[in-house]
This record gives sequence, structure tokens and C-alpha cells, in this order.
Amino acid sequence: MEMRSNKNIRIGDVLQELGYINEDQINQAVAYQKENKGVRLGAALIALGFITEKQMLEALGKRLNYEVVNISDLSVDVKAVEMIPRVLAEKYNMMGYKVEDTMYYLLVDDPLNFYGIEDIRQIVGREVHISLCEKAPLENSIQYYYSEVSARQAAQKASANTTQTSEVMEISVEEGDDDTPIINLFNSLLVRAYNSNASDIHIEPFENHTSVRMRMDGVICDFMTLQKNIHNSLLARIKILGDLDIAERRIPQDGHFRINIEGVNLNVRVSVIPTVFGEKAVLRLLASAGSIDHMGTFGMTDRNYKLVMRMLQSPNGIIYLTGPTGSGKSTTLYMILEELAKRSVNISTIEDPVEKNVPKLNQMQVNNTAGLTFEVGLRALLRQDPDIIMVGETRDAETASISVRAAITGHLVLSTLHTNDAASSVVRLADMGVEPYMIASSLVGIVAQRLVRKVCPFCGEWGPMTEQEEAIAGVHFPQIKHAKGCRQCNNTGYKGRISIHEILMIDKKVREMITKGASVEEIKDYAVQEQGMSTLKKSALELVENGTTTVDELLRVSYYE
Repeated sequence: MEMRSNKNIRIGDVLQELGYINEDQINQAVAYQKENKGVRLGAALIALGFITEKQMLEALGKRLNYEVVNISDLSVDVKAVEMIPRVLAEKYNMMGYKVEDTMYYLLVDDPLNFYGIEDIRQIVGREVHISLCEKAPLENSIQYYYSEVSARQAAQKASANTTQTSEVMEISVEEGDDDTPIINLFNSLLVRAYNSNASDIHIEPFENHTSVRMRMDGVICDFMTLQKNIHNSLLARIKILGDLDIAERRIPQDGHFRINIEGVNLNVRVSVIPTVFGEKAVLRLLASAGSIDHMGTFGMTDRNYKLVMRMLQSPNGIIYLTGPTGSGKSTTLYMILEELAKRSVNISTIEDPVEKNVPKLNQMQVNNTAGLTFEVGLRALLRQDPDIIMVGETRDAETASISVRAAITGHLVLSTLHTNDAASSVVRLADMGVEPYMIASSLVGIVAQRLVRKVCPFCGEWGPMTEQEEAIAGVHFPQIKHAKGCRQCNNTGYKGRISIHEILMIDKKVREMITKGASVEEIKDYAVQEQGMSTLKKSALELVENGTTTVDELLRVSYYE
């Protein structure tokens, strides 16, 4: 290996040659080394801010004749990853990505860790080809790919161990410790879903196999196929955790459990239904730590954020967040509640289920079997001296009318509704049987929200609009982004999501319109012309124009306009 001859590298010389640093900076770094024992010169220079990690890697690559690669451009073979035990991969921060008969391709962030490289060469029993990669992306990739490895290994182990009938296996799962193959399989599925930012895991039985799929960025992706004989044992494990009846297989059941993954507490909602080939389970991972664009402003643009903050200054009244299932309403609601909790107020919530535990909030969980419905819980909350009440979801007339009354009697109420846009929420409340004058006097504002998928930064391509796209958008842009699909985005063409909003402020004129029973169109036209409301379609169009998303996504989120 060519690195032997270079063991006595002076990396400072290379960095100077490249013009990244001068002699004076080297001297400062040497002084830093004396104060902090065991720190390499390169690390000292980075710590002092003289060079970036990338410049350091370039210098090492130049001197050692190694290539610096971007991990997201590589096609990673899970079989190669699997050849190095996870413990070592994490210890040395090295990961394999390709394997041939005589050569093993390895990513490292520190090519001077000769001991680690030699250790891996012994384990894989091949010559090692080294590429350099920055530390943070490499650490993330190790977490991501090893969760896939452990899921596959667990599935193989579970298949091998489940030769007996499912009924016998169920009992052993119930009594087993954490080392039973089924438990390992289930845990690894959860870790894999968490690392992929998946929102749901679907475990679906078919005639000869069980299919596991995950929903990422709102789209279902195939993950793995399990042998049929594991299915009942896996379902039994899920039911035990979700506190469901293991013996009952003929009716739908719902439950939830909490689990700690890599130091993050996750709430998992479980739904089981009977299908022709057995029971199907769907696990919803709640409050996953997905990063949100514009995190500091509730995921909103500055203009919308200011409007919402103005609503929140209202001492009483009701604010609705609306949108279909999976449009991120709960996430936004929790961000708003965390902001409100900073004030000197008493906040009480009633939810089904409590999706995220927020400090300083008194959260109550609906329990229909015990008779604690939204309606009963909400009546009780009003006797708890609250300033702010959050009702997880307005589902029926009773909940709506109590919420409205609470708003009129001096409380600030936050809730979610399932409607297409902001203006139609008014009509929805009237349909529920709430009197128009009650709606008018209680409403403060309505925020409609959607999640739009963002074009994958690795494969999205700029190009002219087609006639069809122009017809859908109703405007002409010279260039827009088109989704292609690559390994990075599971061939979907999209990676990550961004929220868009439509905010209707309830002013004097809108109140009059509601009382008179104005139509959705009239209210919407007034809001657009007089309040300057940016509709969902307009917000999506702005994202199309700047290349964040595509016309296909625009069609998906504003189909009703």
C-alpha cells in the first residue's frame, strides 16, 4: 500500500504548498497542540478556524494520492457495508461501499489512522482502496446503512428460527428477552424507519409472503419482503407493545407505545386490521426529528409568520389549522404551543393520541373505552382555569360548539380541522351545526397548510415547461425544475418536504360575510383582493418558479382550485 512511504507526512507543508495557511498559523497550531495533548496538527488548524475540514482532506488526498468523494454521489452496496462489524465502523469512522474479488473500497475521514485501515484489511481479507470523505456525512451514512444491515440480518435470523407453528412462537415471543430474533427484527425496522425519516411502517400479509413498506416524504416505498412464517410472531410483538388483544384477530384494533431510539423518545401509533391473508399493521412514527425548513418561523414565510403571531396575541377566540391527513398540522400546532408555553399562561390540551410531550403543557389523552371523549374532556378542561386550550381535532358538532363557546367566554382555543382551504373551514363549521353568528364572533383566523415535496437536489434538472405544465400552472416560466429520480431519493425524484400556507384573518368585513352566510368563493375573493392573502396555489407557484418543487406537486396540493 502506497501509504507506508508517507508515514512521516508533514501535513503543514502540504497545506502551505496549496496556499491555505502560512508559517505563522502553523506556529499557532503547534502552540495549540502543546495545550491540548493528543491533537493532530490538522485538527488544531481546523479548531483554530484557519482551514476547513474539506481543505484538510484535499491536502491529505493530494499528498497520499487519494480521491476526495461526496458520499451522496456513490452507489453504496449494503453487502460491502455488512463486511465490517458496526462497532468497528463507528470506532474508526470508516465504511465500505463496494467489494470486488480482490479489492475492497473504503471511505475514511482520517487516512492517517493506519491501525484502523490495517484492521479492516485483515477483516475483509482483500486489498483496500481508500477514498476520503468528510466526517459528518460519513457518520450519518454509517447510521443509515447499518440500520438497513441490522434489519436484513434480523429478518434472516427470524426466518431461520421460526420453523415451528406460529402459535407456539407467539408464546415464546411474549416471554422472551430482548434477544429473540423477532424482537430484534422489529427493533431494527423501527431504527431503520427513524433513520430514513419515515412517517409510517406498513406490515402487509399476502398469500406467500409479508411485505414491509415505509412512507417517506408522503410516498410509500418498498423496504423488504419477509417469509410468511414470521408474520404472526411479528404481529404478536406489535400487539404486546401496543397493549392490544393478542388473541383477537377478527376486528380492527388501535393502540400506541413509546420507544427510545438513539436517545430520542418516539411515540408510535399502532393500527391493526384483519385482511384476507392475515392481519395488517400500520405503525405511525410521531414527532420524528425531521428537519423543517424555516424552523424558527413555524415552517412559514416571514409574512405568514407575522400574521400568525398577530393571531396569537388575541386574548380569546379560536384559531384553526386545516388541511388533509398528513399535511403537517400537528407539527405546526406543537411548534406554536411551544412558543405560547414561554408566556405566563396555563395551557391545557386534549388529544387523541398525545403525539408529543411538550414541557409546561397539561396534556390529556382521549380514552373512548373509559368514556373520556373529546366532548367530555373539553368540558372538564374548562373548569381547570385555562388561558389557552388545544383540542387535537374538531371531529363533530359537539366538540365544535364547545370549542366555540370556550372561545367566546374568554379562552384562546387552537384546533385542527380537515378542510381543503382556509375559507371552506367556515362552511364546514356551519355544516357541523354551529350558528353562523357564533362562528363569526369566535373565529380569530384560519391557517390552511400543505406539505410539498422538494425536488431531489442530486437529480433534479432545469428545463422548459411543457404545454401541459403551462396549462396546469396557468403561467409561463422560462425554466422550471423537473424530477428525475436517482439512488439518493429512492428513484422518486423528490427529497424532503416544505410546508406552504394560506392564512385567512377574520376582520370586521369577514365577520359580516359569515353572519350573512356568504359562499366560500366570496370570502376567498375578498381575502385575496383586500387582505392580500396568498393562496395555497400561489405559494406553490412561487416554489415552482424558484426550482424548489415541480408542477406535478403543484397539481397535487391545489387540485381543488
